[in-house]
Amino acid sequence: MRTRKSPRLVSTAGAITLMTQAMMGAALGLIFGLMLVLINPAVAALLRAGGSPTILVFVITLVTSFAIGATLTGAVFVLMDDKES
Repeated sequence: MRTRKSPRLVSTAGAITLMTQAMMGAALGLIFGLMLVLINPAVAALLRAGGSPTILVFVITLVTSFAIGATLTGAVFVLMDDKES
């Protein structure tokens, strides 16, 4: 009879993997926001007209959405890797 091993997602290595994915997503969100502001002058004008709170909401929204998406994708990859091995 096979022994059932615990999934890697609930281990310390799994948590580190998910945190790494979240950090990569946050970095991608920041890069995407910077590129959007540099490429599209209308976005830069809207952010300039809105002031500091608008810039903060813009950055937090992009960083959070990219970080959550990357974390969920990383969780799927870890779960699929557990099923293969």
